[in-house]
Amino acid sequence: MQGEVSGIVERMFTHQGLGIRVMTAADYCLLAAGVFFMTGLLTGVWKYRKMMTSVDTLAPVYVDIAHRASLMYSFAAILMREFVPYSPLGETATSWAVGIPLLFFGSAIITYITHGFLQDTENQLARPHVLGSGHLPGFLVQGYMVALIVGEIGGFAVLFWGFLKAVL
Repeated sequence: MQGEVSGIVERMFTHQGLGIRVMTAADYCLLAAGVFFMTGLLTGVWKYRKMMTSVDTLAPVYVDIAHRASLMYSFAAILMREFVPYSPLGETATSWAVGIPLLFFGSAIITYITHGFLQDTENQLARPHVLGSGHLPGFLVQGYMVALIVGEIGGFAVLFWGFLKAVL
């Protein structure tokens, strides 16, 4: 553990080129885990406040979803970090393999928070696709969902494939 921490600290102060710190794929995972977990904690406070001020003691659907998803995605990011050393790809491609799912995790959380704040729907996939007082075109929502599925599964599949090759 001590060696791992010192390695992370060493990378934090390593500069390349114009003094810009280059983060690794594992760093992206840990950063995302921290952001997602903090978001989960903060949305938990929001959820609690909504529950305490509600007649039925329930938070709006997407406030609850934002809270739970943030916590789950934080642990998913840590899980992905554990698979990074097994990646069959170079560092840049591995960063893409983790970055794409992490971006989709984050965008999902932002979407849930948005719907929770607006309280505009109880099902973002129901037609018409409501966003505030407007509607989103179906092809946009479907396209996003296809990209999310391909990006999340594809990114992790690369890491998991590397692990399977290493241990089997």
